[in-house]
Amino acid sequence: MNPRPTADPCDTQMLTRCIELSRQATRDGENPFACIICDGDRIVAETTTRAARDGDITRHAEILAISAAQRILGTKSLAHCTIYSNIEPCAMCAFCIRETNIRRVVYSIASPVLGGLSKWNILGDTDISDALPEIFQAPPEVVGGLLEAEAEQVWREWHPVDWAILRQRRAMGNHDGATPVTATDSALVSVRRLFWRTLRSWLGDDHARPPGTR
Repeated sequence: MNPRPTADPCDTQMLTRCIELSRQATRDGENPFACIICDGDRIVAETTTRAARDGDITRHAEILAISAAQRILGTKSLAHCTIYSNIEPCAMCAFCIRETNIRRVVYSIASPVLGGLSKWNILGDTDISDALPEIFQAPPEVVGGLLEAEAEQVWREWHPVDWAILRQRRAMGNHDGATPVTATDSALVSVRRLFWRTLRSWLGDDHARPPGTR
């Protein structure tokens, strides 16, 4: 399922802020993931991933933003809100978006391997809302690919090698509908991991994490 970009000036403004937050995340020792939740043109919550700082892989920017927005607004339902992310939300975050009934999702860079829309279609699925309308509303409107070049630039500035690997493996970015490349041979996976660790060690990065992980 491919989202159709139907952005307005507010979307551009908010996503520009989100991309700048992703750059701040790298200064804090995190991978460049960031998220903003707005009620109309008012920012309710803005976050970056805290997976590295908190030592907790569940601390994705989207989940942190959803938790903060619910607390600030005093409600579990975020049906009037829009969520902005520099990267397409993953399957875990996409389910949280659906359960809080967020109205719109706007992101920059697609994630064909992990994405909650392009890979798993949680954001576009109608079965859960048809079966459990008391809990789940209809799928949100999704705007994808907005300010993609600007968001990608943060990744290139942060770690050019990481970004080159992610692009080569078709794990992030628009690849004109091509099927993502996956490694099914365990020996090939081992070789790739060894290469990655060796390269990161040679570059002097003492917190070697595979590219794209939060």
